[in-house]
Amino acid sequence: MEEQVSKFEMAIAQIDAENAEDPNKEIIGNAEFPKELLYSRRMTEKLLDFCPDASAELQIAARAQHICRWKIDRNTYPMDRTGYLKWREALKKFHADKISEILKDLGYDETFTARVTVLIRKKQLKKDPESQILEDVVCLVFLQYYFKDFAAGHPEEKVIDIVRKTWAKMSESGHRAALRLRLSPEASALIEKALGGD
Repeated sequence: MEEQVSKFEMAIAQIDAENAEDPNKEIIGNAEFPKELLYSRRMTEKLLDFCPDASAELQIAARAQHICRWKIDRNTYPMDRTGYLKWREALKKFHADKISEILKDLGYDETFTARVTVLIRKKQLKKDPESQILEDVVCLVFLQYYFKDFAAGHPEEKVIDIVRKTWAKMSESGHRAALRLRLSPEASALIEKALGGD
């Protein structure tokens, strides 16, 4: 008798199928991965490391954090601070709407679906414990996997500002987890400089 696939497993598979369509690629070793598929799996891995008993809603929100992100290009908004913030808000709504559609098609009820969308849109950051966990995981994934390349492509002053802003979004638990990350000496030095206030 075949094992029944749960709705949760189907939701994760559907998110992965959507993200596998990403035309942007990231190369690790000799393998090429769709960028957002790789990001979503890193989010899940980091979430379960940081919060092993994460709820199904939180796990789905983490996996769908950047679902089909490439479909709203940054260049479609003005290349200034206001344009950036509008782009980010448009992305949050797009991600929330996309996962909401998937969950409804799989038969999830409105309460579950609404909870996932609230988490993705981060409306209650600092007040909602699960929203804070998700933000911590976003920051940890950035620091572990994307910070080094980001730092290499921007002036040190901007990098230090980003580190400080990232740190401000995180909880104390997030800070402790960040300080345990195995980063390159260059990345560690930049973070130390940012946090030291130099």
